[in-house]
Amino acid sequence: MINGFTIFGIKIYFYALIIITGALLGAFLATKEAKRRGFNPDMIWDVLPWLLIAGIIGARLWHIFTPPASMLIDGKNPYFVYPLDMLNIRNGGLGIPGAVMAGVLALWIYARKKKISFATWLDISAPGLALAQAIGRWGNFFNQEVYGLPSKLPWAIFIDSTHRLPGYENIEKYHPTFFYEFLWNLLNVCILLWLSRKFGEKLKKGDVFLAYLIIYPVGRFLLEFIRLEYSPIAGININQAIMAVIAVFSACFLVFRHLKKRPAETKPDIKENSAQ
Repeated sequence: MINGFTIFGIKIYFYALIIITGALLGAFLATKEAKRRGFNPDMIWDVLPWLLIAGIIGARLWHIFTPPASMLIDGKNPYFVYPLDMLNIRNGGLGIPGAVMAGVLALWIYARKKKISFATWLDISAPGLALAQAIGRWGNFFNQEVYGLPSKLPWAIFIDSTHRLPGYENIEKYHPTFFYEFLWNLLNVCILLWLSRKFGEKLKKGDVFLAYLIIYPVGRFLLEFIRLEYSPIAGININQAIMAVIAVFSACFLVFRHLKKRPAETKPDIKENSAQ
């Protein structure tokens, strides 16, 4: 499968173009959310370059510390054996969890600098983040990666022999787990937009992002069961384990913050009010 094209001797990969497209469309959706909530939508474009830089660095670091099993060299992390390969990002290797974590950190720094509500802007960004992830997954299609177990279903995808994992050389078709995640992320976008509109007055700052931290990890956790490639650490599928922890913690925190009783409001002083 063709995964890119060459301009003036420079290879342009479809994966990179799709990631950029996803980021721009996600940012566009976030500007609409900001405007709907009465905030300046231009702030999204102001912070976007920093989010992209942080996201790429975080995604790369995540991949470096949690490489897939097929990359291990005698059970060892390949980047610890050949450290310079850490810098060779053109060969691929990005992890979504790391991108999200680093992006959130960058937004927190930006919010402190601009003296704006970090939680509010997390909520504004959440649907756009899910949309960017949905679109970005199509990069895996062109790279022929992130596919699942062998399948004979009508929508199973063909993987060429150069991208098949050891032990599966003679099997041609597999579950398109990247496509399943694309659909799940689109559903996530719809749910987050619906929540912010349906329960806007009842939600606390940060609730929409907490919903994102429940919905996406649940989908990713379930898809790891049929994903052929995984990242083992101490014999554990680290991505699946972390997704489970994030989903459970976020759900508990969301419930707790709404069950917690608010402190009783102080009654206004009648004399002071009348004096005014």
